[in-house]
Amino acid sequence: MLYYLFEYLNAHYEFPGLRLFQYITFRTSLAIIISLIITTVFGRRIINYLHKMQVGETVRNLGLEGQMQKQGTPTMGGVMILMGILIPTLLLANLTNVYVLLMIVTTVWMGAVGFVDDYIKVFKKNKEGLAGRFKIVGQVGLALIIGWTMYFNPNIVVRQTVDETGVSKNAAPMVLRQKGEKFYYTQDVKSTITNIPFYKNNEFDYAKVLKFLGPGYEKYAVFVFILFVVIIITAVSNGANLTDGIDGLATGTSAIIGITLGLLAYVSGNTVIADYLNILYIPNSGELMIFAGAFVGACVGFLWYNSYPAQVFMGDTGSLAIGGIIAALAIMIRKELLIPILCGVFLIEVTSVMLQVSYFKYTKKRFGEGRRIFLMSPLHHHYQKKGYHEAKIVTRFWIVGILLAIITIITLKLR
Repeated sequence: MLYYLFEYLNAHYEFPGLRLFQYITFRTSLAIIISLIITTVFGRRIINYLHKMQVGETVRNLGLEGQMQKQGTPTMGGVMILMGILIPTLLLANLTNVYVLLMIVTTVWMGAVGFVDDYIKVFKKNKEGLAGRFKIVGQVGLALIIGWTMYFNPNIVVRQTVDETGVSKNAAPMVLRQKGEKFYYTQDVKSTITNIPFYKNNEFDYAKVLKFLGPGYEKYAVFVFILFVVIIITAVSNGANLTDGIDGLATGTSAIIGITLGLLAYVSGNTVIADYLNILYIPNSGELMIFAGAFVGACVGFLWYNSYPAQVFMGDTGSLAIGGIIAALAIMIRKELLIPILCGVFLIEVTSVMLQVSYFKYTKKRFGEGRRIFLMSPLHHHYQKKGYHEAKIVTRFWIVGILLAIITIITLKLR
């Protein structure tokens, strides 16, 4: 909204400094500041309101140190994160940008699924919350919206390089460019191409999965693409949900991931930097940096109250939304295949649960008694059982998250 106001004023009046709002970096900085103010200043009022409404966490006694002291701590604090994301985005981003609109839909959609789950737990006194199948339906529904829009919306394209002959099967107009002494053509086209690390040119086309079908296989690429989108959104949102088990773990890890995705969005949407790094240039995707800034600001601001000892929990309202946002943002900037590295903390947490459950069932069937790999899963509870303090576990997981973020950025140049 402010974006359009300042655009109008800049077009009709000569106020000094108005041109600053044309710069993505400036609006991103403002988004971070506004988001921090919303989550820290107004966050206290929200926490007090949750206290007043007795929206407290029900804690099961799992034998973890300090666990029962968290009984009654306000939950559903994810509302603070949603406000910290949506308000700066609506104020500062270009709302005609299809990427920004998709991220707003993602935030509201997954936030609503998580809110329903928390509402059932808190007000209906049902510890199970929303049935798992309904969560999956919500996640798959969002994935279908994102996948379908990404594939068919005419404004979502990538810039591809054509050889010096200019021969191409695409109808999009080509532009002749010069790099050093060499000339080449570029054109903006619809494509299912994405970035993948450790592969030739760091590019992979989903359509090639169906190459065995023979000529014309490209027309079925939408099904492969949407399948990948469904898997990624479901996996990451559930991973964030499982990681949200101790104070500040999911929030801090998500902030690190958000910073990385924001940087990747900026370089992917900047034709000069993308050309220099030799990565996919995605027109108009740079606007996602403003959303990423609001996301990081919301996570850091929420961490003010969520760090040990937590004064509020995000609940599924926050964790499911955070996971969905990270997955959707990565998909839109064509970096979703980097998620196993970037979201390695989430992956480790999910994997630990899968291994624990599978091994327990296998040994129970084989030996008549279930056995465990870890003292408790997800993995952070294993270290709690080993006697590590909650704050130390969180800090070390953050360090791992920072290392994985650096590796993710490095992969852009590894071919």
